[in-house]
Amino acid sequence: MSESLAVQPDDVRIIRALQIAPRASFASMAVALGLTESAVNRRYRRLRAEGVIRVAGMVDPGALGQSRWLVRLRCRPGSVAAIADALAKRDDVNWVALGAAGCEVTCAIQSRTREQRENLLGQRLPRTAAVLDINAYAELRQFVGGRGHYWTALQGVLSPEEEATLGSDGPPFTESPVVARDPVHLTTEDEKILGALAADGRASLVDLAAAADSTPGRVSRRLSALLRRRVVHIDVEIAAVALGYRARANLWLRVHPSAVKSVGRTLAQEPEIAFAAAISGPCNVHAVAHCRDLDELFEFTSDRIGSLAGLQSMEISPVLQHVKQAGTLLSGDRLVEPSRGRG
Repeated sequence: MSESLAVQPDDVRIIRALQIAPRASFASMAVALGLTESAVNRRYRRLRAEGVIRVAGMVDPGALGQSRWLVRLRCRPGSVAAIADALAKRDDVNWVALGAAGCEVTCAIQSRTREQRENLLGQRLPRTAAVLDINAYAELRQFVGGRGHYWTALQGVLSPEEEATLGSDGPPFTESPVVARDPVHLTTEDEKILGALAADGRASLVDLAAAADSTPGRVSRRLSALLRRRVVHIDVEIAAVALGYRARANLWLRVHPSAVKSVGRTLAQEPEIAFAAAISGPCNVHAVAHCRDLDELFEFTSDRIGSLAGLQSMEISPVLQHVKQAGTLLSGDRLVEPSRGRG
């Protein structure tokens, strides 16, 4: 982030409050935090304008009956930036990162339809001349991820009493099948609500109703149903560098099959881990780690990850550049707001 950006302690408290209740009003956050409503409003808008945070509704394709995939692409030197940018522009590509000295692209595919996914994985990418190798892994079980407030790095920023005052916009993340056995079928109205939330997860019920050609009361009921069935969650994306986390890495773990669940559940409790899932392929657990520097990454992976029972091998792939994270494009280390939507 630019040196002119100084994230203050009250800024971090507001970020944590948003993680707990991302659609809470400025007034209710002010009461919980002991600040004025105008101060919360002003700080939030500055953090958003500076690209530190973004609140957005994220659709889970698993709730719609579709699987999620992780893809590693090995590319010709000099071509990786163009491939990464093209992938990042796709709505069904959730995050994109560059690694391996700029010759590897890692991305998450979250297509809403099977045809869309097969077109990308089976036709478009294999026919791209600059792509030398493709490895695609199906996500089998997610241990942590989704709602941002379960990235535990900010636990303790607020007191239990302050968190209780805020309440919560949903239940804690719980381990569950990644593809729903009883998928939800979206209506045209649902799609319009989800589109508005993707642009701004804090859009008011009045704004959502206008976008969906509906009424605030009806939209409120439908949004509650979509949240309850985990079709969408309101995510608070954070530019990790702004909070001092400058070393990010993909961890590819080969774990004894009998230990996959225990390793995944242990990873979910680690403050450095923002995402962890069991996947198909020779490396059967994937995780994303955020550390303050490479030395902290080394200590974390060698001492706490390396000692896990059942771990057979681990590949640490530092992220050179995040191009997109959780549906949000990045410019350098800043989150980029979409052209539409206000918060």
